[in-house]
Amino acid sequence: MTAMLDFFLPPEMSTFVFVVLLVISFVASFITVAFGIGGGALMLAVMATLVPPLALIPTHGVIQWGSNFGRMVLTWRHIFWRAVPGFLLGSIIGAGLGSLLVVNIPPALVQIAVACFILWSLLGKPFTAIRNWPVTVGAVSSFLTMFFGATGMFVATYTKSQALGRHAHVATHATLMTAQHGIKSVAFGIIGFAFGAWAPFIVAMIVLGFAGTVAGKLLLNRMPDARFRRALDLVLLLLSLRLLYGGVTQLSWG
Repeated sequence: MTAMLDFFLPPEMSTFVFVVLLVISFVASFITVAFGIGGGALMLAVMATLVPPLALIPTHGVIQWGSNFGRMVLTWRHIFWRAVPGFLLGSIIGAGLGSLLVVNIPPALVQIAVACFILWSLLGKPFTAIRNWPVTVGAVSSFLTMFFGATGMFVATYTKSQALGRHAHVATHATLMTAQHGIKSVAFGIIGFAFGAWAPFIVAMIVLGFAGTVAGKLLLNRMPDARFRRALDLVLLLLSLRLLYGGVTQLSWG
């Protein structure tokens, strides 16, 4: 058993940490499909304390690609395809620009900016115009995700502006994030990140994430649209406050 687990362990990772991350992968996917958002940020927060910094964003991106791809496959009948082409084009532009930049954007400023945007969208005047900006949303979110990792909340604001039912929201958001994380992963490969040593670990995380997606879909099927929208707003609110707190704290201590 130990020898089998060792096959999946990337460099300098203990068996205990590996098992913890597998559990988090399941829980994160369950949360995302059941409530529409939140799993990616949870996964990033935990991985940030357990995975080497240089490997964090690239490996998180591939794992999230697998998680979102599984969710997209399970809900493909509900995808709102009109939201996809412009976002895909913008994602290619944003990831390309992000991979070319040498200067890293301070993560704290990114967190504060994303948090304020989401809070304004939730609590201020309804920001429905964002639904007409797929290329801009794709470009900005893909640019930021090259440095920050979890921009699913920003993309969820765009998906929410389409006024979709719960199944269509989850399906469309999963499709957009599959495209974005896929493009980001290709960009990291082009600029030289060695995914080979992490491949077995990534596959194991994706498998557990898919199991969480299946479990979360069972809850989604039982949840009315009105309750789903309230849960989505609450999750977005809590995560944006957490982002704001984390960003301000980093700046204060920096």
